[in-house]
Amino acid sequence: MRLPSLVYRVYERKLTRELVGAQIPHHVGVMLDGNRRWARKAGFTNPTEGHRAGAAHIADLLEWCRDAGIGMVTLWLLSTENLRRADDELLPLLAIITDVVDELAAPDQPWKLRIVGARDVLPGPMATRLTAAEMRTEDRTGLQVNIAVGYGGRQEIVDAVTSMLRSGLDEGLGVQELIDSLDVETIGEHLYTSGQPDPDLVIRTSGEQRLSGFLLWQSAHSEFWFCEAYWPDFRRVDFLRALRDYAARHRRYGE
Repeated sequence: MRLPSLVYRVYERKLTRELVGAQIPHHVGVMLDGNRRWARKAGFTNPTEGHRAGAAHIADLLEWCRDAGIGMVTLWLLSTENLRRADDELLPLLAIITDVVDELAAPDQPWKLRIVGARDVLPGPMATRLTAAEMRTEDRTGLQVNIAVGYGGRQEIVDAVTSMLRSGLDEGLGVQELIDSLDVETIGEHLYTSGQPDPDLVIRTSGEQRLSGFLLWQSAHSEFWFCEAYWPDFRRVDFLRALRDYAARHRRYGE
């Protein structure tokens, strides 16, 4: 075993011991950022190689979450802005995402999937496969994994308000009644993540320190942890450090 690997193993064990009895987040959101920059750094001219490496790393993260006792993970795999990329990058990326979701839904996997995002902005065959993968896992009781695809935080809020208004109109409510019914709880019932707890911790890789629209509504009281590593290089040590930092924080919820 090489010395760096041995050092990391020792450090992992130390961090794991420090987390015994610590406050662990129930719901973690992860922005899997930096695949294209990882590919360039690794000498690839095709960013698809970075997307493949990033997709292959997702299973590792889910195992780490399950081992840590986390109950829910939201993974941002594709934003609405990503859909504006050139076809020579976008089309392989869509295929990679669809394949990895199918893999997570395989019969030998424990993950319970939920697709969150505007499916109508995705190519029809892709949306169909994602929905089928979600349905194949609906009876599972393992780690809940939200797959954010075609996701934008502003669009989610617009869609939630639209859905709420449409439901009210279907119930025969008038304009004033609709206005009176507009509150935080009601809008929350129409989000892509309706019925789920908000994320306790949001992790972003690649050194960027902004949300970029990820879970804008849900992250109002979330803790944030930013990591310099590109997503394919994100290690279990980094993940454990995020949990350790979270455990040391005092969440005040605006108090």
